[in-house]
Amino acid sequence: ESRSRFTYDMAYTVVLTKNFNIKQEQDFLKYLESMGEKASITVEGEYAAMKVSTDDPGLVLQRALNFGELTDVSIKNVKHDGKKPEKTAAASPAEEEKKQSDPSTWKDFGFVTISVGDGISAVFKDLGVDEIISGGQTMNPSTDDILHAIEKIEAKTIYVLPNNKNIIMAANQARDLTKDKEIIVVPSKTVPQGIAAIINCMPEASGQENLDAMTEAMSLVSTGQVTYAVRDTSIDDKEIHKDDIMGIGDKGLLAVGTSIEETTLDMIDEMMKQQGGELVSIYYGEGITQDDADALAEKVREKYGDCDVELVAGGQPIYYYLVSVE
Repeated sequence: ESRSRFTYDMAYTVVLTKNFNIKQEQDFLKYLESMGEKASITVEGEYAAMKVSTDDPGLVLQRALNFGELTDVSIKNVKHDGKKPEKTAAASPAEEEKKQSDPSTWKDFGFVTISVGDGISAVFKDLGVDEIISGGQTMNPSTDDILHAIEKIEAKTIYVLPNNKNIIMAANQARDLTKDKEIIVVPSKTVPQGIAAIINCMPEASGQENLDAMTEAMSLVSTGQVTYAVRDTSIDDKEIHKDDIMGIGDKGLLAVGTSIEETTLDMIDEMMKQQGGELVSIYYGEGITQDDADALAEKVREKYGDCDVELVAGGQPIYYYLVSVE
């Protein structure tokens, strides 16, 4: 049997605070599959036994803690288990040339960013991002994915933009494992923050100067995300029922309703009350038609006539709309 391409074999049991529903079990299994291979979940009563081979056991355990206490955790490093290493194929001429690349010829800086949706990825490409990793809320890239992206860029300084709070840890690990380049992790938690950060990166500035400028630019951006509820719950004293539409801001729930458009408009109203701004950017997801998005944008323009309103076909999954106000 061929050995896993991932470093760690994990097995653990979660003591559930309440039983998984089928949707939660399927979503968590998809998450495990996105983090590695040989993923499985077996739910019995109040316990869920889970297995996966992955490069990022820390991220998997962190996600599992959302469901309850962890017990019987086993993590095995299969790359260093006493077996003789497998022979690797000889490097191709192109790979050898890359290995021998002269650092003195590298450009000053480059970018790695995490993105979701073809439209949002196209925005990042237009801004000059070198390597784009598919990721986001349900498919977090591993440290290894980020390292591979870093290795492809011949630049002295590389800015990594996670664009999701769950990916910052993996980005920091990749930074710490890179020795031949200066890696600067910009702590962006949303796609709009990442876009604002890149726009404010100045070629003539030092890494630290750019990090300071990018961080300040992110602080001026508020983000709203419109999605649906997977179960009945209560957030910020608001009662939410399964399949309700939720507008979630940087600091909590902003709006709840049954209409995608009305909930999005209510969310934008709350964002404008909290911070205000001169530019509203609306990224519509894969489940939204252009006609629906155009109608929403027009209503925002009518209500906030002093603001510029940009509409972008983001193509992102899960979130009907991503909205930024700055």
